[in-house]
Amino acid sequence: MYLNLIQIAESFGVSERVIEGWIRDEGLPHTSDRGRLLFDRAQVAQWAAKRGLASQVGFLAPERSAFATGVRLEALLRAGGIFRDIRAAELGEVIERVVSALPGASPSVRNLLVQRLSAHGGVTIAPVGGGFALPHPAARISLGRDAGTLALICLRDPLLLTESAVDAVPVTRLFFFIAPSPRAHLDLLGRLGRLLTRGPARDLILGSAPDEAIFQAVADSDAAAGVSSSEAGS
Repeated sequence: MYLNLIQIAESFGVSERVIEGWIRDEGLPHTSDRGRLLFDRAQVAQWAAKRGLASQVGFLAPERSAFATGVRLEALLRAGGIFRDIRAAELGEVIERVVSALPGASPSVRNLLVQRLSAHGGVTIAPVGGGFALPHPAARISLGRDAGTLALICLRDPLLLTESAVDAVPVTRLFFFIAPSPRAHLDLLGRLGRLLTRGPARDLILGSAPDEAIFQAVADSDAAAGVSSSEAGS
């Protein structure tokens, strides 16, 4: 969705001249179309979130899907962790480690999940293109609002998929997640898909950026989606 100069200025509560200054001095993302300045809504929201600007109003108010839950990707990723230089054959072991440390779940629930995910067909791997895929439990799970996890797994060698590939790029970057609820599952699928098809987080992951830089980029995506640190999943 593209916004014009007037809409951007109204959203930030500043003059058009200030917006023009942000373009010149602060790198505000924009494009020019036949002499008109246009602004990609998602790019501007991410730019504003990095600078702590109040961009969650007016035309920049977050677009909420019917499945929006307020689950913070950054919190889930810090719980699940980032794994690097993993052999594709070790993927199952890493998933077991992540599940065994699942926050908000009892040991018996964790053991049950490990058994389910280890069974044939227990994990669905959804390719999203560009070398990324989203492994997740094949069966929907209801764990409660304080449970859930997300892990970034960077593979040393490409993963062979049984699912249909989106493109010809070998899959070497995986976001494995367990959502707190079936509704949150659909929310996370959509948000992770958007995270990995555009934006700085994708480039940082592909460039093997430090963990903290990736955490920050994911936090910025939360802010751009209107998910605050005070919200909790449902």
